[in-house]
Amino acid sequence: MGVFGGRGYTGSELLDLLSRHGGVEVRFATSRSGAGEPTRIPGLDFIDPDSAPAGDVDVVFLCLPHGTAVPWVERLRGGPRIVDLTADHRPGSGREEGAVYGLAEPNRTLVKEAQLVANPGCYPTGVILSLLPLHQAGLVDPERLTVVSAASGVTGAGRTPKPELLFAEVSGNFKAYGEGNRHRHLKEMRILLPDTPLLFQPHLLPVSRGILETIVLPVRPGTGPDEVRAAWRDAYRGAGAIHILEQGIPDLGQVVRTDRLALGVAEVEGLQPPVVTVVAALDNLGKGAAGQAVQNMNLMFGMPMDRGIRC
Repeated sequence: MGVFGGRGYTGSELLDLLSRHGGVEVRFATSRSGAGEPTRIPGLDFIDPDSAPAGDVDVVFLCLPHGTAVPWVERLRGGPRIVDLTADHRPGSGREEGAVYGLAEPNRTLVKEAQLVANPGCYPTGVILSLLPLHQAGLVDPERLTVVSAASGVTGAGRTPKPELLFAEVSGNFKAYGEGNRHRHLKEMRILLPDTPLLFQPHLLPVSRGILETIVLPVRPGTGPDEVRAAWRDAYRGAGAIHILEQGIPDLGQVVRTDRLALGVAEVEGLQPPVVTVVAALDNLGKGAAGQAVQNMNLMFGMPMDRGIRC
């Protein structure tokens, strides 16, 4: 297999996972700026992408900047299977035709036969995996607004230097961005949750990695934490990367540097019509990116879905 863009945060995380997987061999990893430098895999150096022997591998991962994966998919068409970690082929991109949405747990059957997998965005992974089973179980009131307050570490913005992400700007600070319900991940969420009026507000955390999503969820009368957890358990039975808390809500410390999604739910008192608070925690580089990409690769080649990831 090969990794295009192995020097960025997501690519580096992916190489770490693949180096410990035990069932794969990484033949190449590319970086234009780092060609000739060593990767995190002993004996493997970065090469220029134009010289990558993509025809000699079974699968490639595209860990590239958003907007740059399309020409590579066209160039590789008919060759190796592809896991695209960019937004270029996700739902709402306008180029999703022919791609399977790689939300591993609910889409495992489709992923197995896919030639091109669109790895989900980090924010949508937590939101969709939290809410999809609850909608399918009929627990959510679709007429009322679902509010998601999400916060991510700075690696979610990529490795390209940006003044607003300097240590002096981020340390000791906490701010909202993408205000006005205009974040680019909303299209992805709305397509997978089509009957959900959704307000999504992201924030930048002064930490390197991790996502915490607090969801104020309108539910039907009679729905409480027990019913929510039961719907999750039914949907994710046997899914090792989904951790359902039997009480309380998760925090970043439970998920950072893992490939798991932790889910919790709390009762909300004194409000009518009723709501519950759902909290999802994941590592944006793990389950939100590289870990889910490894799950998709495992499914594509008949291996256990959670092989090689940190559950």
